[in-house]
Amino acid sequence: MHKMKLRYWSKVVLLCLGAWLAVYAMLPWAINGQSQSRAVRGQPVAGETDAERFDLKIRDEMFAGFRGDKAALARAMKICEDKLARDPKHPEALVWHGSGLLFQAGEHFNRRESAQGVAKWTQGLREMDEAVALKPDDVGTRVPRGATLIPVSDFVPDANEKKRLLERGVSDYEKTLDLQKDYFAQLSTHARAELLFGLAGGYARLGNAEKARHYFERLLQDAKDSGHEHQAEAYLTSGTVPKSMQCVGCHSR
Repeated sequence: MHKMKLRYWSKVVLLCLGAWLAVYAMLPWAINGQSQSRAVRGQPVAGETDAERFDLKIRDEMFAGFRGDKAALARAMKICEDKLARDPKHPEALVWHGSGLLFQAGEHFNRRESAQGVAKWTQGLREMDEAVALKPDDVGTRVPRGATLIPVSDFVPDANEKKRLLERGVSDYEKTLDLQKDYFAQLSTHARAELLFGLAGGYARLGNAEKARHYFERLLQDAKDSGHEHQAEAYLTSGTVPKSMQCVGCHSR
């Protein structure tokens, strides 16, 4: 990581924003999808209420911070840190705090503050990994880590590290798709598209043409008019790997 070239980091910071905005669209349904599906069937809803959900407490502040509002980012990080002070093993606080650290690492690298950048990058990855280890079967940890690692890996110059991060992010999306299989069709088009595009593009970059083709075909079938059609068609017709893994939702234009 210490060999990462500084010029990559302006792109990484911006791409983290795009990735997390995709999470913003995916998480409300992703986390509560099973509960909402049960409600549709008239079954009692168990688990956290919207008032208790940790992501709802910080996500607006976090995304405002990613857009350049330093005070908002500081508030979001403090919410995470206060939660972790009371409960050091809180998975959602860990994964969100880790993402904030990764964003801050990019800012340090842009200012040529290499030591601080490496420290925050390393801690951020460690916190996201710990969050997933604590709650491996929860999209509330899987989606945030995957949506961060898949695009960010593209700007890591070390080939082994790039592959390691990309494989980890793709595995998060695979797990998410499995967790959502019973209610996937009920997700918004955008949420379905970002998950399928992350899988398709991730496998394409890993050189797994069979799986990439499968998910690009599914993207065209299950998430029409998503904004990713041209990338899917380019891969299916000529094998062109997407140059960007960034979300194409209206919030990132």
